[in-house]
Amino acid sequence: MLKRRGEIIVYLIAVFLLSSCIEPYTPNLSGYESLLVVDAQITNENSSYTVRLSKSFQEQNATPVVVSDASVYLNDDRGNTMVFKNKGNGIYQTDSTQFRGEVGSTYVLHILIGESEEYESEPCLMQPVPDIDSIYIAKDQQLVNNNTGTQDGVSIYLDSKWGDKNLYFRWTYDEVWKFKVSYPKKYDFLYDRTEIGTGLIIPTEPRLIPVSDVKEYCWKTHQGDNIIIRSNQNGQTGRLTKQPIYFIASDKSDRLMLQYSILIKQYSISKDEYEFWNKLNQVNVAGGDIFARQPYAVSGNIRNLKNLNERVLGYFKVSAVTQKRKNIPFSDFVAMNLPFYHDACEFVLKSPADFDSPFKFPHPTWDDVYWYMCVQDIYTFIYPLYDPATNKLMKFVFTSRECANCELTGTRIKPYMSDDIK
Repeated sequence: MLKRRGEIIVYLIAVFLLSSCIEPYTPNLSGYESLLVVDAQITNENSSYTVRLSKSFQEQNATPVVVSDASVYLNDDRGNTMVFKNKGNGIYQTDSTQFRGEVGSTYVLHILIGESEEYESEPCLMQPVPDIDSIYIAKDQQLVNNNTGTQDGVSIYLDSKWGDKNLYFRWTYDEVWKFKVSYPKKYDFLYDRTEIGTGLIIPTEPRLIPVSDVKEYCWKTHQGDNIIIRSNQNGQTGRLTKQPIYFIASDKSDRLMLQYSILIKQYSISKDEYEFWNKLNQVNVAGGDIFARQPYAVSGNIRNLKNLNERVLGYFKVSAVTQKRKNIPFSDFVAMNLPFYHDACEFVLKSPADFDSPFKFPHPTWDDVYWYMCVQDIYTFIYPLYDPATNKLMKFVFTSRECANCELTGTRIKPYMSDDIK
């Protein structure tokens, strides 16, 4: 995952970037105001459209205050009105069977809060967008450690047409990849001491049962949170080639170990929206020096009709969209001769002899080994180790829980994607 330092804008725009994994930078500013935050987008996709409303927050550990009592609706230039249904928790949605954005139409978003607050977006035209021609990968390097070192990996690019009237583009992506845990749990140990009077019945032989449902392979998903935009203000014609979308450091992630799939969406955006994302990018690059670039400079396209001096954060995005998926098998990465990812998982071997001492009576049992290693939630038992010559039990093998069960960090339910990825 790309990790950008700071994101000082987030403390103001709150829910607008809630889907990212970036921790907000939250300085203690005097004269702080709680401002309305609007995250809204409509496209020409056949889906419900969502508006999220909240109030900005100052403290790092504060919970954003959602706006759950608003009325939200949309007008187009053809006289149609679409009301967003209040779904609770500051979320408002359209009915996908009743409304779908159309290329060539102009839309205005309206937000009513209480009896005194009325907000309206600027009119936004939905422009056409060309199809993505191809998505491909290439071996690459990225500068790290303040440009003092390099990191090997894979860059993902796309080619597209510029389009007839398109001058500004934005891209988003969703990742899916299959992974495996290093030491899947293959046996259960039945730990059961039964008290009789003042003593204990302790079985002399460990009771081991093979696990019928080994949780070795799972899927992970990730929604990209970096800002990818491009301008064609110079009026280039023909094709947009080798547009960088994402870099994966091959030895820093388990993305490239089995199967990987990326879905890229291409948006046609207005000049104003392009400038919004460009300023937001500049704030991100500025890092933690809030006095170098004030986040208040990033203004959106929504205003309070009764108080034009009020600052409203976020942007009402209207964009046509086209998308394309690329499934990348492990063999493609192997051919690039890149360094492989190695997780931090380790296993531990233990037997009763490891806990024995001349001062301990009675001698430790396999139950004692299991209790010490697992009952205290330190490790999980994964399988026994036998002497290949005598078939005598030698050791119990333990590892951390996340290294034995893939469902702790992923899901075994395969995400929806094209059928050629297994």
